[in-house]
Amino acid sequence: MSTKTFFITGANSGFGLAIATAALEAGHRVIGTVRSEAARNTLLDRLPVVHTVLCDVTEFDRIPAVVAEAELAHGPVDVLINNAGYGHEGVLEESSLDEMRQQFDVNVFGAVAVAKAFLPRFRERRAGFIVNVTSMGGLITLPGIAYYCGSKFALQGISEVMRAEMAPFGVHVTALCPGSFRTDWAGRSMVRTERSIPDYDALFDPIRTARQEKSGKQLGDPAKLAEAVLELVASDNPPPQLILGSDALTLVSDRLERMKQEVAAWEALTRSTDG
Repeated sequence: MSTKTFFITGANSGFGLAIATAALEAGHRVIGTVRSEAARNTLLDRLPVVHTVLCDVTEFDRIPAVVAEAELAHGPVDVLINNAGYGHEGVLEESSLDEMRQQFDVNVFGAVAVAKAFLPRFRERRAGFIVNVTSMGGLITLPGIAYYCGSKFALQGISEVMRAEMAPFGVHVTALCPGSFRTDWAGRSMVRTERSIPDYDALFDPIRTARQEKSGKQLGDPAKLAEAVLELVASDNPPPQLILGSDALTLVSDRLERMKQEVAAWEALTRSTDG
């Protein structure tokens, strides 16, 4: 793959840091967004040659100027890694709508705002690659992460439409759907709603405990995910979505099989509504 310029949101930790590291090691240029000077310093300590940009993806109106300034300073971006996001955990009945709004502001509206800042540039250049980092939680669901799954399902659907709309202009769009990886997603990065309804104890408390105990011990290796992303970006025919991790593969495959069975079981009623 020829040398490319990557624009990575949330580049100071997790998948963003892993992808930035791999891209730089492969000889690419990296522009990484961070939300604070402290995060910028942390990133530069790890990756001194990365070009850092202060950007909170929820400051929607500011994003086009951030992208314009980045391209003016560092040249055209070839690859957008739309990575910034976080996880919310909480029983739906116990979780406030403000928590949902914040989850969607970052994971959906922020990601779309960044993508929209690049769409006209990629379209006019008839080139570009957008990787929207969703999750296996954009294809399957688990109790206790309704807002997170909802946000990732939304970004998954938007990514598929974005892919179809940009394909005539030679722009690739892929949704990246990781399973459980050794990042801070289930640790310090996760927002957890306080418990308040005892009826949910038996269902949810073991899930929360298991998730906390498993944090940092997941099967997925972020460095290997980063290598997979570089292979994806080098492809001339990338998929609409790329599932990463054997756990994600198992859970998504199981859901697809259940859906096929449900569709078949209810086929007669489904067809009965045709006039």
